[in-house]
Amino acid sequence: MSTPYYHQVGQEVIVFEHAYKNKIPFLLKGPTGTGKSRFIEFMSHKLGKKLITIACHEETSSTDLIGRYIIKGAETIWMDGPLTKAVKEGAIIYLDEIAEARPDVIVAIHSLTDHRRELYIDKLGETIKAHEDFTLVASFNPGYQRGFKELKPSTRQRFVALAFDYPETKVEVEILTNEAGIDNDLAKKLVNIASKIRNLTELGLTETVSTRLLVDAAKLIHTGLPKRLAVHVAIVEPLTDDLETVAALKDLTDLMI
Repeated sequence: MSTPYYHQVGQEVIVFEHAYKNKIPFLLKGPTGTGKSRFIEFMSHKLGKKLITIACHEETSSTDLIGRYIIKGAETIWMDGPLTKAVKEGAIIYLDEIAEARPDVIVAIHSLTDHRRELYIDKLGETIKAHEDFTLVASFNPGYQRGFKELKPSTRQRFVALAFDYPETKVEVEILTNEAGIDNDLAKKLVNIASKIRNLTELGLTETVSTRLLVDAAKLIHTGLPKRLAVHVAIVEPLTDDLETVAALKDLTDLMI
C-alpha cells in the first residue's frame, strides 16, 4: 500500500511519534475536514501499525466498541469489538468525533488512558492488559455544538492534544494540486474562495469550507465538470440549506472562479 498523502504543517509528526513511544493517548482537536483523519492514516502507515477507525455518533456505545454475544447456529459465542481487537493486537484505534459517542464509551476507555492501560470487559468479567503497541487516538471538534457536546476536563487531561486548523494558503494550494491533479492557478482560485467564505462570519455557518470540500471540488473539475457547477455542489451546497445564503454564496463564488 502506498503512503497516504499528508502535508506536514507543524511539529505534529514528531509529537505523535513521541506520544506513541511513551504510550500516551493522543487527541486531535479541530474543525471538520482539516486533515485529522488523514494525519492518523499517514502516521499508522509511517509506524507500520494497523489502524482501526471508528466514526462515533450519538448511538455509539461501549458494547459496540468492546464486543457482544451473538447467536451462531445453535450456540451463543462472544465476538470482540474493534476496541478489544486493537487492545489485543497492538493496533492504533482512532475514535473519530469521540464527543458524539454515548457517555459509557468515555467510561470504558478511562482505564486505557492512564497508567493501567487495561480494558475491563464486564460481560465476560475479564480485564485485558493492552498490547505493548496499542495506541488510543481520538478526535474532537471543539467548535461544533459548543456547550452541548464537550469533552470533560477529566477526559481531556488523559491525552496529549494537538490543534488542527485550515492550512495556510501556500500549503492548501499544494494539497489541492497533489490530491486532485489540478494546476496551480485553479488551486489558488479555490483556496481564495475558501478564505473568503471562512471570513464571512456574519453568515452564521455551523461549519465553514474545509480542505476536504476543496479537494472534492478540485477532483470534479479535474474530471471535466464545469468549474462553477463543481464549486456549487462541492463547496456551497454542503455548507447550508438556507436558500438566501446559498444564493449569495453562489453569486460570490461565480465571480471568483
